Amino acid sequence: MFQASLAVFASVLLCATAHAQIYRCTDANGRPLYTDTKVGKCQLIDTGYSAPPAASAPIPAPRSSGGGGSSSPSPNPTPSAAQSNFPRVDNSQQRARDDERREILGDELRMEERKLTDLKRVFNNGEPERQGNERNYAKYQERVASMRDEINRSERNIEALRREIGNIK
Repeated sequence: MFQASLAVFASVLLCATAHAQIYRCTDANGRPLYTDTKVGKCQLIDTGYSAPPAASAPIPAPRSSGGGGSSSPSPNPTPSAAQSNFPRVDNSQQRARDDERREILGDELRMEERKLTDLKRVFNNGEPERQGNERNYAKYQERVASMRDEINRSERNIEALRREIGNIK
């Protein structure tokens, strides 16, 4: 009940930006009622919001530099001016970074391929060896399903690594 009246109060407060006056009234059952119109004995609630002046001056649109006769500089820098301050990396340094990245990704690819080979060997074409704690067949099936998921995840990782290595210049 309290949450509902709190929600109503919050929604009325949101509307306060348009009306700037909120009244707290009590209905026939003694429950609080929040409204923007005064009905009977209601108390004005101070929301701390003062309405803006009714007629505020419109904000002028920015001038385009194409048609007017004004020669004032544009506030936004041109792309070439913004790029001149951007840090540059020379080609030999970038090539070294790319080579290092390719080496790291190659190492990750080899580790993932080794992991996939081991997973497939243990998986044994969908019939891995049963463990001692898997007397219940459901436990065995659960482990087989998780192994299948791990193999699929490893295959996707290998594909992503190969794709990433191919994207390096």
